[in-house]
Amino acid sequence: MAQHKTAVRVAGTWFAAASVLMVAVLVSHGPLAHDLDHQMQRIANGPLRWTVVHWIAAAALSLHALTGLVVLASGSRLTEDRSTLSAWALLIVSAIWTVTTAVAEATIVTSAAVSGDVGTFKAWWAFAEGMGNGFAFFALAVAVIAAHEARRSEGASPVWSARVGMVAGLASFAGWALGRWFGVGFGNLLWVATSIVMSLWTLWFGVSLMRYDESTLVSNVPRHE
Repeated sequence: MAQHKTAVRVAGTWFAAASVLMVAVLVSHGPLAHDLDHQMQRIANGPLRWTVVHWIAAAALSLHALTGLVVLASGSRLTEDRSTLSAWALLIVSAIWTVTTAVAEATIVTSAAVSGDVGTFKAWWAFAEGMGNGFAFFALAVAVIAAHEARRSEGASPVWSARVGMVAGLASFAGWALGRWFGVGFGNLLWVATSIVMSLWTLWFGVSLMRYDESTLVSNVPRHE
């Protein structure tokens, strides 16, 4: 029992820390430009900020992956069914995918933008954007985790907040899909705004796990209607 308690509280600590960093990243990052030339110029005009933001993003995503690993090893009710077990595993993989985007943008993409090397910029931007699709699936993983919390009367966060997290995760996925897959400009703004809300919920959830009661954490008693 004590092992469950320690593992989940450690996971909550890393989840909260990762979420604080992610909120800061998303606020500083802002929506991606619809036009690639505009995006390149934007990076060239503020290379230091772009570099710092993406190194912080790499750290945040790494902590998210660490959180998922600790949760999977905890044996707690956070992974009590197939959907949540899969969601935490997806959170790890998608976070690792997106770390590669953050590192590429902090290094080669920024360097190419500053030097005006359009060919290198476009090639590495395509790579970064491809790996960045991991964030869309990260958002889906969060939505599933939040939905699971919303179904439980003894969840770590109130039902209403878990529902907000679920909706924000789904909306973040939709925003990425609209903006990056279908070229709808509004999608980029939707992605940033809802990802901030999603990260605020993961912060709340992480803090709740840090203080959560041990007997509830290992409970498999279904929610009473």
